[in-house]
Amino acid sequence: MAFHVEGLVAIVVFYLAILAVGIWAAWKTKNTGSEGDRSEAIIVGGRDIGLLVGGFTMTATWVGGGYINGTAEAVYVPGYGLAWAQAPIGYSLSLVLGGLFFAKPMRSKGYVTMLDPFQQLYGKRMGGLLFIPALMGEMFWAAAIFSALGATISVIVDINVNISVIISALIATMYTLVGGLYSVAYTDVVQLFCIFLGLWISVPFAMSHPAVTDIGLTAVQQVHQAPWLGSINSLDIYTWLDNFLLLTLGGIPWQAYFQRVLSSSSATYAQVLSFLAAFGCLVMALPAILIGAVGASTAWNETEYGVPDPMTKKEADMILPIVLQYLCPVYISFFGLGAVSAAVMSSADSSILSASSMFARNIYQLSFRQNASDREIVWVMRITVFLFGASATAMALLASSVYGLWYLSSDLVYIIIFPQLLCVLFIKGTNTYGAIAGYLFGLVLRITGGEPYLYLQPLIYYPGCYPDENNIYIQRFPFKTLSMLTSFFTNIIVSYLAKYLFESGTLPPKLDFLDAVVARYSREHMDKATLVKSDNIVLNELAPVNPRHSLTLSSTFTNKEAFNYVDSSPELSNTEDN
Repeated sequence: MAFHVEGLVAIVVFYLAILAVGIWAAWKTKNTGSEGDRSEAIIVGGRDIGLLVGGFTMTATWVGGGYINGTAEAVYVPGYGLAWAQAPIGYSLSLVLGGLFFAKPMRSKGYVTMLDPFQQLYGKRMGGLLFIPALMGEMFWAAAIFSALGATISVIVDINVNISVIISALIATMYTLVGGLYSVAYTDVVQLFCIFLGLWISVPFAMSHPAVTDIGLTAVQQVHQAPWLGSINSLDIYTWLDNFLLLTLGGIPWQAYFQRVLSSSSATYAQVLSFLAAFGCLVMALPAILIGAVGASTAWNETEYGVPDPMTKKEADMILPIVLQYLCPVYISFFGLGAVSAAVMSSADSSILSASSMFARNIYQLSFRQNASDREIVWVMRITVFLFGASATAMALLASSVYGLWYLSSDLVYIIIFPQLLCVLFIKGTNTYGAIAGYLFGLVLRITGGEPYLYLQPLIYYPGCYPDENNIYIQRFPFKTLSMLTSFFTNIIVSYLAKYLFESGTLPPKLDFLDAVVARYSREHMDKATLVKSDNIVLNELAPVNPRHSLTLSSTFTNKEAFNYVDSSPELSNTEDN
């Protein structure tokens, strides 16, 4: 395939425009607020992100390269089709649930990162443990979408994959490095516009190609392959449900989501942003679905692509750029390429910023350097943005199973962090012992269930498992949801058991080595109190949120102990009085 100068010029212009917007947003950050809260301006944008920019940036975080390419691939692959394209509905429901139940309690308490409530209730040790799956999820996700971007650009422009990945990563890292959330948010506005415009411009040209059969016909009848609407076999219903719950519930406990929730100007705005982004995710999935349907409706032997078709060549994961390349005019395919590049960068920058925010705040500041200056935290964030960006790029270039690692790490977010988040916000009485037990049980059950993408054989063979072509056993049983529920109930049971054993005198107080039950006002408890009482987390910056005194579902089940026990401490009261 020939080298396309026009395509390269189009990509360069697009990247320069994104970089310019990012630098402008960084300048805006520098001139916003006082120097004393610079780190918080980088992490949560000074808590003044409005509805328009907030809605765009939250939508763009979900509508990434994996979302666009994956939806088109699922619709195209014979035997799967639209029935298995779960991301649009799953992520939209995830945002709705997040807005209904999680956004308001998190924003109302003025947290700065998703890990703050865990360190407040369970202590800094548990916060460090929960940072591991959260970091893995963000890093492997960024690496996976950088890898997808390189393959996409190489299909259309025919330039070296490694060069395209490195340049894209450098630009995303650069504006994130200098501007933080402001740069990410404002570039997301531009990127989302490019995604919408680029893909919708491409769709009519692709559908009108002579080699494409009417997608209304191929939706229900077999023409070139099985109908693209797809179907769910009775044997696969539990797998479908397991994956759907993973997307819906496992899409909530991500720092990238809560970073936008916590940056909104009020708790009510945080909820509205979630609902707007849910609608945006559905709208942005439509062109990807149509492109996947076009791919399934094309006689590829009548195009320059030739035979065999993309499925036979094992290029189904690149069906979107292939459709752009072979079914659209050259100048249109470059618009589509810009859209895909925008989708990738809009997710990658969010993941890099999320990982660096959690490390700088919850690991470096709150665990090791509680008296660190704001300037020091800013520099730690900048260094980690660069390191995490470089690490994601290296994994995209070197790792052969980046997607497998991301699948496994996203499972851990669902199995470990989601039940912990439920407990810390809505279940009264959980403690560090239960949190650690739930963490370990969930981790063991997930690992022993195997992972085909990493060629990891299961140690527990659940009912219905079967070997694939590589003799790796595939689980049909919804073991991921089972692992999540086990982690959730283990946390509750062990927490209440530990509380009973210590408070009844069955176990002596000296065995409470985590200071979670008996030593309530110990130094470890003071560390938890410090998390939300010192200047490290400033709660006074909250935008006015009118308290609701009516009885609601949220207030009935909110874990008030997690939020209020610090204020009831007599030692803290005496300290404050002095």
